[in-house]
Amino acid sequence: MYYQTPAQQGYTMPAEWECHKATWLGWPLNANDWPGKFVPIRWVYGEIVRALTRHGELVRIVVDNQRHEEQARAVLRKVGIDVQNLEFFQSPMNRGWMRDCMPAFVNRTVETDAGAITEHAAIKFIFNGWAKYDNWQHDNALAYRLSPRTGWNIIEAHYKNSHIVLEGGGIDVNGKGTLLTTEECYLDTHIQVRNPGMDKTDFEQALKDNLGVTNILWLGKGIVGDDTHGHVDDICRFINPTTVVLAQEDNPYDANYRILEENRERLEGMYLESGSKINVVPLPMPAPLTFNGVRLPASYANFYVGNHVVLVPTFNDPNDRKALGILAELFPHRIVLGIHAVDLVWGLGTLHCLTREEPA
Repeated sequence: MYYQTPAQQGYTMPAEWECHKATWLGWPLNANDWPGKFVPIRWVYGEIVRALTRHGELVRIVVDNQRHEEQARAVLRKVGIDVQNLEFFQSPMNRGWMRDCMPAFVNRTVETDAGAITEHAAIKFIFNGWAKYDNWQHDNALAYRLSPRTGWNIIEAHYKNSHIVLEGGGIDVNGKGTLLTTEECYLDTHIQVRNPGMDKTDFEQALKDNLGVTNILWLGKGIVGDDTHGHVDDICRFINPTTVVLAQEDNPYDANYRILEENRERLEGMYLESGSKINVVPLPMPAPLTFNGVRLPASYANFYVGNHVVLVPTFNDPNDRKALGILAELFPHRIVLGIHAVDLVWGLGTLHCLTREEPA
């Protein structure tokens, strides 16, 4: 039988700001992700869930087992969560960073006798612990374990008969055909190699085939301290089809200064799928945060766009207010809320890394 790629079937990946059916979270499970901070992390999750459900978003929470669910429910009751906007799903997990281990959701419009309808599919890429950690098998299986309840139409991502490794934090789309990613994450042939033997041309075609994008833009490196080795969601994000925010470091002596300047220079020479230039809005960086002598990937670019709110990580930093103000101007029809993320970032990720939107 002739195989049609998702793109050939008419599927495309929507932007994060398009309407969601739900937001997915994996309730914190692995204490090693937040050394010495695991207990308070549950309350940060409570704040995330409260912010989303208060504004009408359905939140779907994956828990490892019944005891784990009871623990989550106890925390959420104490912070006053509206249980009408919560659903729990039990499935074994390793770490639960949902942005990276959940499928990529795509849509297509189909004409029927009753009119046009939207169909959805869940593109299942391989998650292998960022080509770094050994504990990933349960997280990689989440799509198949959840689908009996969700009814997802799962399509396995392929390219030339091979499976593709891809994490959601490594890409960002504008919903019109353009995708952002980084060379450090997906083209490095020595460190955390996701798809050995696949060159730039191959990887671009794999993205086009499986996500329905047409225009791929390559930035250089991600920020210092990012153990994913270059995820784009810590540096540059679409906020509408023609505009991105780009993290900017003003201190020329900071390790991120040259990295982010190079990415800005690249963006200045790039074009959208329409042929127009990209509107680039600078987003400040917080002052460096470290744990045990290691730089943490603290960035305001790791925000999450819900149906009615934008959740932004904050770091007890003077630039918190500046970042919130910039994003509030860019999302005039959503409420922009800061979520304290000093503890979260000890896990080497914050709000966008933890969440995954499921389109409506």
